[in-house]
Amino acid sequence: MNFDLTEEQALIAKSARDFAARVLAPRAADRDVTGRFPVEELQELASLGLLGVTVPGAFGGSEAGTMAYSLAMTEIARADASVSVAMAVTNMAAELICRWGTETQKKAHVPKLVGGPYLCGAFALSEPQSGSDAAAMKTTATPAPGGYRIAGTKQWITSGTHAGLFVIWAKTNPGAASRGISAFLVEKGTPGLTVGKAEEKMGLHGSSTVQLHLEDLFVPEDQRLGREGDGFRIAMTALDGGRIGIASQALGIATAALEQSARYASERVQFGVPLAEHQAIRFMLADMSTALEASRLLTWRAAFLKDQGLPFTREAAMAKLYSTEAATRACDSAIQIHGGYGYTREFPVERYLRDARVGRIYEGTSEVQRMVIAREILKSGVLS
Repeated sequence: MNFDLTEEQALIAKSARDFAARVLAPRAADRDVTGRFPVEELQELASLGLLGVTVPGAFGGSEAGTMAYSLAMTEIARADASVSVAMAVTNMAAELICRWGTETQKKAHVPKLVGGPYLCGAFALSEPQSGSDAAAMKTTATPAPGGYRIAGTKQWITSGTHAGLFVIWAKTNPGAASRGISAFLVEKGTPGLTVGKAEEKMGLHGSSTVQLHLEDLFVPEDQRLGREGDGFRIAMTALDGGRIGIASQALGIATAALEQSARYASERVQFGVPLAEHQAIRFMLADMSTALEASRLLTWRAAFLKDQGLPFTREAAMAKLYSTEAATRACDSAIQIHGGYGYTREFPVERYLRDARVGRIYEGTSEVQRMVIAREILKSGVLS
């Protein structure tokens, strides 16, 4: 694997880095307090081509590949993880339609997702009683003249307050377990689609997370994504790619934590010398940096394989598992290095920890990632 960046990848990373430093970083602390959704920021991301980095140019995307997407996600999350969440889900929804949608669906929805009119997309799979166990969903899609009537409740829907397009999963054949699930494209404002109250979360305050109520929601047959019964497979392929995005997000947060810690340790004087002169602090910085590089290599390997059209399920799960857990440890160490100041909002490290913690839960918990990794090892018998 060659990780030398192409000119295009380097340009996209720089574009994301410059935008993050100019726009996101100065607003991140305020967004954490107010919970303001990043409407203007997402519009500018769209104008920069960063909402559809992996999407074909024919549908308004940058067509730059997964490695470029990972680089961009890392830079955005490094400044404000809340904004990176909306970016990740939007890119995932657009990529999903490009892979599974009809030409009509692609032309109707993808340019609006990546170009700004929809602002962002949403991924409605989880339900109050079925998170990791997606096949246990209760939402149903009953055949009706010209389409389906959907009824049920969805939970933990990222960007649900502002998304212009929802990908919604429902059971078209409740007796067929995972093989009875189908996916549907539903625009904001469709009668029967009601957005519930935003959750009050530990972190990612600038990213809204809501419940969706689906009551007699009519969806035309031509807005079903893929064939009837393909929904579970569609969701799993989306999550494989999505895990690279979350690993990249974790990488960005951990990078910010290390940078802030190294800066503080160099400036803060204790016992007559900078903190950075104390071996205990140096060891923490060394461990943070080592885990950060391991996370980067795991994430880039998964992105490289995806770009090459090779299997990457195990590698994406490994990247997501390790990077999110390493980011949590790095942020905790950052607070320790800052001492009492790290526990206050005077410094951003406490926000980094709160934002990083959910990475071990969404897009598949750490426990689910271990199940995926073990399954892939036992299925193939290949350990490397």
